[in-house]
Amino acid sequence: MTLGRSRAASVVLNVGGARYSLSRELLKDFPLRRVSRLHGCRSERDVLEVCDDYDRERNEYFFDRHSEAFGFILLYVRGHGKLRFAPRMCELSFYNEMIYWGLEGTHLEYCCQRRLDDRMSDTYTFYSAADEPGALGRDEARTGGAEAAPSRRWLERMRRTFEEPTSSLAAQILASVSVVFVIVSMVVLCASTLPDWRAAAADNRSLDDRSRYSAGPGREPSGIIEAVCIGWFTAECIVRFIISKNKCEFVKRPLNIIDLLAIMPYYISVLMTVLTGENLQLQRAGVTLRVLRMMRIFWVIKLARHFIGLQTLGLTLKRCYREMVMLLVFICVAMAIFSALSQLLEHGLDLETSNKDFASIPAACWWVIISMTTVGYGDMYPITVPGRILGGVCVVSGIVLLALPITFIYHSFVQCYHELKFRSARYSRSLSTEFLN
Repeated sequence: MTLGRSRAASVVLNVGGARYSLSRELLKDFPLRRVSRLHGCRSERDVLEVCDDYDRERNEYFFDRHSEAFGFILLYVRGHGKLRFAPRMCELSFYNEMIYWGLEGTHLEYCCQRRLDDRMSDTYTFYSAADEPGALGRDEARTGGAEAAPSRRWLERMRRTFEEPTSSLAAQILASVSVVFVIVSMVVLCASTLPDWRAAAADNRSLDDRSRYSAGPGREPSGIIEAVCIGWFTAECIVRFIISKNKCEFVKRPLNIIDLLAIMPYYISVLMTVLTGENLQLQRAGVTLRVLRMMRIFWVIKLARHFIGLQTLGLTLKRCYREMVMLLVFICVAMAIFSALSQLLEHGLDLETSNKDFASIPAACWWVIISMTTVGYGDMYPITVPGRILGGVCVVSGIVLLALPITFIYHSFVQCYHELKFRSARYSRSLSTEFLN
C-alpha cells in the first residue's frame, strides 16, 4: 500500500516485507493490541518494545513476523470474513502469530479450533521436554551436579530400557523376555480351564493324603509356572516404580494400574489360602477366588508396552472419546425406538399369535442390538410382516448409524499410528548408535 501524503498523519507497518499504511486516528483504536500500543509510545525505546525496528524519517514500523498470517488476521479484524488458518502453514505457528498480535484461539472458526486443540494435544503428549533426547543434558547443566551426572545418566538409561522397548538392545531383550512370560502365563491360564487338565490336577491332589500340593497356588506344576511369571512381573513393576521420576504420576498411568490389577489377584488368592485353611478344593468352589484367578487375563494388556498396534488402539480411544460417546448415544436412541416398536408389533397387538420372544421391551433390546450390528444370532426373530419390515429398517439404520462416527475414528487411528511410529523410530536411532559403538 502507498504512503499517506502527510507523514505525520499516517504510519506505515512493515510486516515481513508487506507494507500497510494506517492513519493515526485509526491506529489509536485498532483492534490488534500490539498495533494500538504504538499510539501510546512516547520514545523510541517504547517503540522498540512493541516492534522490531523503527525508521523515524519514513515513520515506518518493522515487524519481523509472517506476512501472510498477518494478512489473514488483518482481513479478519477489518470485518472481511472469518478467521481461519493460512494455507500451507502450521497451526501452531499461526496460533503464535495470533498471540503476538493480540488475538486468542476463540477468534478462530470452530473447525480451526478443533484442529488447533488436536495439534496442541498431540504436541504436549509426544514432544514434551521429558521425551527430548537432550532433556537430560539440560537438566544436568541447570543443576550443575558434576558428581551426580553419571548416576542421572544411569537412571535415565534404566528408565528408557524399561519404558521404551526400542531405545536400546537391552530394552529389546527385556521386552522380549516380558512378552514370553505374558504368553506363557496366558497359555497356562487357558489350559487350566480344560476339563482334562482339571481332572489330572484333582487326581494328583487325591494321591497325596497330606495335601502336599494344596498349600498354595505355587505347589502344583501350573502353580509353579504361575509363581515364576508373577515373580517376574512383580520385580519389573517394582524396578520401574523405583527408577521413575514422579512416583505419583507413575501410579496414575493406566498401564501401571493394569499391571497392579494383574498382579494383586495372585497375592490375594495366596492370602486367602493361608487365612481360610488348606482345603483348596473348597476355596476354588467360591466365586471370589474364581474371579480373582480370571483377572489374570489383564496380563494380555501388558503387551501394549511392546506393540505399537495396542498403543495406537488405546491412544485412539483416548482421543476419540467424544466420537465414542456419540456412537453410544446413537445406538441407545435407536435401540429404545426399535425395541418399543418391535415389542408392540410382535407381542402387543395380537395376544393370541404373539411372539413370546418379544414379551418385553428389554427382551426386544437384545434383538435390536444384534440386528443393528448385523450379527443376527437367530435366537429370536420377528414373525409378523410388520415386524420383519421393521427388522429391515433396523438393520439398515444400524449400518448407517455405525458408519457415521467411524470416519473420525479412522483418521485419528491413522494419525496416532504415524506419531507412535515416529516416536519409535526416534528411539531406534539410539539402538543403531549402540550397535556401532
